[in-house]
Amino acid sequence: MSRRQEPIRPTLESVAQLAEVSRQTVSNALNAPHLVRPDTLERVRSVIEQVGYRPHRGARALRTRRSQLVAVPVFPPMDPIGGIVLDTFLHALTIEAQRLDNRVLLFAAGDDGDEIRQYDELSEDHNVDAFVLTGTHLGDARTAWLSERGAAFVTFGRPWGTVAHHGWVDVDGASGTYDATRALIDRGHRRIAFIGWPSGSGVGDDRREGYLRACREAGIATDGLQAAVLNELGAGRAAASELLDLAEPPTAFVCVADTLAIGLWTEVTTRHLRPGQDVAIVGFDDTPTAAVIGLSSVAQPLQEAAAACLELLQTVLTEPEPSPLPPDPVLMKPRLVLRDST
Repeated sequence: MSRRQEPIRPTLESVAQLAEVSRQTVSNALNAPHLVRPDTLERVRSVIEQVGYRPHRGARALRTRRSQLVAVPVFPPMDPIGGIVLDTFLHALTIEAQRLDNRVLLFAAGDDGDEIRQYDELSEDHNVDAFVLTGTHLGDARTAWLSERGAAFVTFGRPWGTVAHHGWVDVDGASGTYDATRALIDRGHRRIAFIGWPSGSGVGDDRREGYLRACREAGIATDGLQAAVLNELGAGRAAASELLDLAEPPTAFVCVADTLAIGLWTEVTTRHLRPGQDVAIVGFDDTPTAAVIGLSSVAQPLQEAAAACLELLQTVLTEPEPSPLPPDPVLMKPRLVLRDST
């Protein structure tokens, strides 16, 4: 009775032969794709997928002294509508990390201080290779702490108000609100309001600037047509109520986030006004709720942002010595999604 022959596991050598490249090129395709020509990278990845090659993690860790672990903080849920944005980013980051034979290690953090306290523990106890930070803000102590210690990390978000000493990926919020405001102007609106966050939020200030720039270019006044509130449904509704009670109310609104836009939507419909016909509304983040109710919104390229973060990390981790200059930043353009509300 013959034994069933087990399938032969593909190796680095067999992948190199099939792709007609060297072993080093296959290794670079896995660990430092930025070093490989695009056409060669595509060919190697195609072979890897066809044969199902997976590097031996234990041997690889001993050879490279890397754990292949990337740590990412998660925070207490604050926004039941906009929170899906971070969830989507984390999911995309996890998939992209697995494609590069890394694993994402999530850890909970209450605030910056709590997060910093865990960096040492994660580096020592779990031998974490690198970190991906989210929610960057003015005076961000986390990036300063990691930079001072030479840790490998990138941020999804710009280093607001400081000189960048690390790689970062961000979405051009000003471009998104500019496009949203221009779309309303092109539809004939001249009384366009903006509901944003209090001044000092890097993300919020950036998105406000796009609205202001579009209005300036069109010669449209914005005095008395701006509100700055917390990112809550009730706050968005209250701001909308004040603006709609003006002697000459706005005919259109651009909001810094879908949460505020949906609060506005509630106030508009309570007054028996029709979004898109009596009042135009545009949000930001293109959440599933926006899609369900027909709210126009600005969509962030979260899949691409996650991939860019991992690519930057690969660049940092494969450098023979720490570079005095950070990798070039990546600023991505969002996409305006127009629906019935405009």
